[in-house]
Amino acid sequence: MSSAILISACLLGRPVRYDGKGKPLSHPAIERWSAEGRLVGFCPEQAGGLPTPRPPAEIENGLTGEDVLDGKARVVEATGGDVTAEFIAGAERALAFARDNGCAFALLIDGSPSCGSGLIYDGSFAGRKHAGNGVTAALFRRSGIDVFSHHEIDALAERLRK
Repeated sequence: MSSAILISACLLGRPVRYDGKGKPLSHPAIERWSAEGRLVGFCPEQAGGLPTPRPPAEIENGLTGEDVLDGKARVVEATGGDVTAEFIAGAERALAFARDNGCAFALLIDGSPSCGSGLIYDGSFAGRKHAGNGVTAALFRRSGIDVFSHHEIDALAERLRK
């Protein structure tokens, strides 16, 4: 059997997002991979100890998950709280979970300060996005896990066919 795929738990409909909701993803490939038992759901933010619901958080000053991992940026809540340690701990737990479950691929929700893999919010809490990875996506990429956003299901399916 091909490799397992770690998927953001919210994309499976689990109510783990900051607002206490899920964001279920509907796509024939998702249904097929689920039926094959290949999808492994995980929420790095919950794994890092954050409650649900929780205040929205963004990486400060238009920086990225790589900057957070390198100690050059923080993840802050809209309320001003510093949740950098929780985001790093969640990313580390997600990586350990992915490795324990044989995941060579990850399908992550874009925009998230954890899971964003193409676009993330810029830290202004004004709804503006910029190119970049969230903390978990950055750690996965550094560790050799192929990361795809929820907009790239077809690209993941093509990658799995190779």
